[in-house]
Amino acid sequence: MVLLAEYLSINSEDLSEYTRKAEVAVEVEEKDVTNYKSLGWKEVVGGLKSGTLACEWLQDYAASKLDATMWPLLGTVVPFEVRADQAPVSASNPAYRGNVLISGWSPVTGSVGDEATVSQDFPTSGAVTRATT
Repeated sequence: MVLLAEYLSINSEDLSEYTRKAEVAVEVEEKDVTNYKSLGWKEVVGGLKSGTLACEWLQDYAASKLDATMWPLLGTVVPFEVRADQAPVSASNPAYRGNVLISGWSPVTGSVGDEATVSQDFPTSGAVTRATT
């Protein structure tokens, strides 16, 4: 599969027109429960789950565009949704949903001649779900 039309929504705003990358990553802490009955083998169980939404956008400063949408969200927890395609949610196009803390915003980055882009990672807050309907 080649990603050609990924969908990204933050705070119920479709930001796909600015999006170059949207990655949802989730992980579980490893908790060491090794004991003498482990016979020299390390044993682990899952602990707390966490996630990250990593985004890269083409910046737009115009009224009601990317920067105007994201700037007021700084410091708030808002919903997100990511799909591999902009088509409706289905078994072959699941939606990954949850909440993220808008923990930072880098409105101006780059060097001479660079595209005006924004790369930002946001920690999830609460559960990340996978929906097929």
